[in-house]
Order: sequence, then structure tokens, then C-alpha cells
Amino acid sequence: MAGFQAPITIHQAIDRIRKNEYLLPAFQREFVWSSDQIEKLFDSLMKGYPISSMLFWKVKGETKTDFRFYQFLKQFIQYNRTHNDSISTDHVNDFYSILDGQQRLTALFIGLCGSYAYKEYRRAFAYSEWSYPTRHLYLNISKTYTEEESDRKFIFSFLNKADSKEKDLFIDNESNKWFRIGRILSLHQDEEYDLYDFAEEYKLSKESKKILKRLDKVIHTDLIINYYEEDDQKPDKAVNIFVRINSGGTYLSFSDILMSIAVANWKEKDARNEIYTLVDNIGCKGFNISKDYVLKAFLFLYHKDVRSMITSFNNGFIVKIEENWEKIRNSILSLFDLAKSFGLTDYTLTSYNATLPILYYLYHKDIYEDFATKKCYETERESIRRWLFSILLRKTFGGQGDAVLTQARRAFTNDIETKLIKPLNDFPVKEINTEIKKITDVGDDFIEELLLTQKDSRYSFPILAMLYPDMDYKNNNFHQDHLHPASTYDQLKQEHKDKFGWTVYNSILNLQMLDSNVNMSKNATPLGTWIIEQTKNKDKDRFIESHLIPNVDYSLDNFDNFIVERKKILIEKLKNILN
Repeated sequence: MAGFQAPITIHQAIDRIRKNEYLLPAFQREFVWSSDQIEKLFDSLMKGYPISSMLFWKVKGETKTDFRFYQFLKQFIQYNRTHNDSISTDHVNDFYSILDGQQRLTALFIGLCGSYAYKEYRRAFAYSEWSYPTRHLYLNISKTYTEEESDRKFIFSFLNKADSKEKDLFIDNESNKWFRIGRILSLHQDEEYDLYDFAEEYKLSKESKKILKRLDKVIHTDLIINYYEEDDQKPDKAVNIFVRINSGGTYLSFSDILMSIAVANWKEKDARNEIYTLVDNIGCKGFNISKDYVLKAFLFLYHKDVRSMITSFNNGFIVKIEENWEKIRNSILSLFDLAKSFGLTDYTLTSYNATLPILYYLYHKDIYEDFATKKCYETERESIRRWLFSILLRKTFGGQGDAVLTQARRAFTNDIETKLIKPLNDFPVKEINTEIKKITDVGDDFIEELLLTQKDSRYSFPILAMLYPDMDYKNNNFHQDHLHPASTYDQLKQEHKDKFGWTVYNSILNLQMLDSNVNMSKNATPLGTWIIEQTKNKDKDRFIESHLIPNVDYSLDNFDNFIVERKKILIEKLKNILN
């Protein structure tokens, strides 16, 4: 019967997790707590603080197959193992699905039965035990914090197993004794070797015994887990309860709630697995999209309102998304293949929203298959490339992203309900720019500001890529190169007595895009010498024109004139491109 049930101990809750009597519904978010939060939770329990009630949904009968369910996470590895494993609930006994309390229960389960790994500072992001060492939760039984030292009293810490050797009692270099708290589960149950025997074997002090007895009481005796049971078997009610509980919280983002609704309504596919797999695959291409981007893509492709609202994700909308998922997924993958072929990275793609009009074009025109490589799409790719770089430099998709997206989509269709794309022979650059109200021709002031963009900043790549469109961006064979080498800046500064700062020397005004092999051979060669070497058997005028270099004296003494003349060339070039 629905209502508050008799509270249980932490040990009872852990035992039910182990037996898969507690599971997580597909619309739950993933575990997000830090190791510090887990340590604080255990400290709070040891101090006798309450941890708030939880909400469990009793799942029984045919309802067990209406949703997908997941097991609790036991071994957490930052960036590498954060996804819960799914579990088949066919032909199983009734169980509880956790609607509220997942983070706390997972924290308890990891602390008592599992491990937590996070990346060591300045070590590689690629997963290895060296970079992400396995850690188990230990309790210092030699001492506690004073009020002056910390707001905590009990010292919990996730210790590297390379140090602790996973011992039940680990003694550190300062002779502090650390107890692996998972051991408290078996010590309480073992009739032949209990907590008293453990204390005797390791000759623990009275204070250490007191701390361990307190831990034993918290885990095995105190009725800490208070919960409300909901037994209505209507799946929609479970989702609504979940949304109602979490919509006012601080830890659950709005997109998490939208994802929960989307996931709950997919019938044939595992929505969470599909979406997170897509996110991971895009990550392998070098772009860090999130589920928020995927949700926004759904809305931009199919909903009349691109704003992220709960009411948008009704059953009819979700059914349409599931029916078209493979095409949507493949279009997004193709989109980021295209972005990669442009030479963009997660760092230089400064607005992911700016890619959504491109996605709409590829998807609804059914040209997403191998769009980044097929020769027949060469003209369209170039139009898209120039438009995207221009939009990134203008920072068009800034604070009013939804409004700009709505305007941009009008270039494709006036009737989003039918999803009919207007007859288009090419990517509608002019139409999009006309619909987006804030896009106007740029003037000299805007371009001069762009020209002071610094080497290797987030915006230097799109500027140089537009100025030098013929580089091999697809294979990443390009470098941002100082025309006057960086190594000569100190000489310039000394001769001109600070007339020219590094801001000018390191800006687009003194940069070019070069083939990586050419740049490595150029190295620190003075500009004038390099031009002579490169034009021995070539037309010098054509060479410097193609490299956007003015025909002037290239000595450092003439640096001021060089900058003035190059600025003229770049302003004219960028005006033609951006306008």
C-alpha cells in the first residue's frame, strides 16, 4: 500500500541492491556525486544527521516490462565508467524502482561495496590504472577532526589501492590507522570472527574501538533509510512523480528531466543507451556534445517550438523521434564528420547551436550519407563552411540562442508541422542571414578587432581558415604560423623600444596558415629569407599574393609598414568573405 513504510538500516538497503531488489528506472539520471560528497555523506551519518526520506516505486506484474531498468553503479571511473548496466526484468520477482534517493544510495553502495576512480592531476586522459587509480573508502580510526580544522568530525577518504593494498587496516606514513569501511559488513555477520576479534588482532586503542562501534551502529542498527512507497502501476504516473520531485531541485538540470521523459516513452529502443552512445561516438571525432545538444536537435528538426519545455516532449513527439532515430543519429554523425573535415575541433567550434541549421539541411534533404567526402557535394560544403565560420566569428548564436534558431529555421520551412523543406539547390546562406535579424554587413572596426585575435585562440582558426581556404584541413595538415618568427620578437621590441607589443606581433596581422610540413621547414627563418627561398623558381608576386603578404621590405626595421600594408589586404579580404 502506498505511504511511508517502516524505516530500514543501511545494511538492509545495501543487501537489497546486491540482490537487484532495488533498481533504477531508465529515466533516472546517472550518478554525479564527487568523492568528496560521498565522504561528507558518511561523516553526516556518523554524526547522527538525517539524510532525508526517499521515494521508491513498487514495480510488479506487467509493469516490469514497461520500462527499462538499470543496476546500481558499483565501480565508478570518472569519464570512463559512469553508465549504469541495464538488466532484464523479464521473469523476475517484484522489485523497487528508486525515484528519489539514487545519488545517496549509490554513494552508500560505492562506499561500502565498490570503488571510486578519478583522474590524477597532470596525467593522461586515456584510461589506465596510472591515470585513474582505483580508490576504496577508508575511515581514519586514529583520530578525528577538531572544530577548528574542519566542519567534518570523522575523517573519511578514498585511498589509492596502490597505497592501501586494499588491506582491511592500512597504516600510513604518519602511523594513522585507516579502516576499509566495506569490511564492517562481514565483521557484523561473521560469528567466528567479529568486530571484537578484529580489534583484538590489531591491538586497537579504546578510541579506535569507539569509532568502529559507531560505524557498526550506523550501518547495522540505526534505522536511517526512510522511504515512501508508491505502488500505482501506471508508468506515466511514475514519470510525473519523478519530474515533480526533481523539477525544483538544485542538482537535476532541466535537460535531465527532459531526457527522463524522452527515455520513458521510447518503446522499442533503449533511448538512454542510444543517445549516450551517440554522444560517445561524437566524442571520438573530437567534439564534446552533450545530451542537451541531442535534445535541442530533436526540437529543431521536428517541433514547432525550439525552446526546451516539458510540454514539448509529449508522447506523439517522442514516437516520431524514435521512429526516425537512425536517420537522426546518422545525420548528426555526418554533421560532425563535416565539421572535422573543416578542421574544427571542440575548442574552435565555439557554438554548437550554429551547427543545427546545417543538420536540418542534411537531414531533411536526405543528403547526409558521406556528405563530408562525396565530390558531388563539394559546392554545398564550401557554402556551409564559409557560412559556419562567418557565424562563429560574428558570435551570432550567443545569449539569445533559441530566438536565433527559430529565425534560422524559417529559411528552410514556414510549416514545421509538415517538415517540408523549401526547394533548395544549395545551403540557404542568404535566406538564413536574412531571417536572422542581427546579421548585417560588417565594417572596418569589427574586422580590425578580429585582426587582433591571438594565435591559437578559439577564434584564430576560423579567421585563418577563411583567409587560407586551400589548406588540407581534412587531414589536419596545417599550422598557424608567425610570418615574422616568434623568436625575433625580443629583437623587435629592443630595436623599436616597445612600439609594438606582443598583442600585435602574435595576432592575425602577423599570422598565416601553412602546410604543417612547410611550416616545420620554415621554422624560425626570417620572413624575407623564407620568401626568397620559396620563390627561387616561382612567380614571387603570385606567391606573396596567395599568402596575403604585402610586397614591402621584410626587415624588422620595416615592421610598422609591413603591418599597415598587411592590414589593408586582410580587411579587404575579410570584408568580401563576411559580407
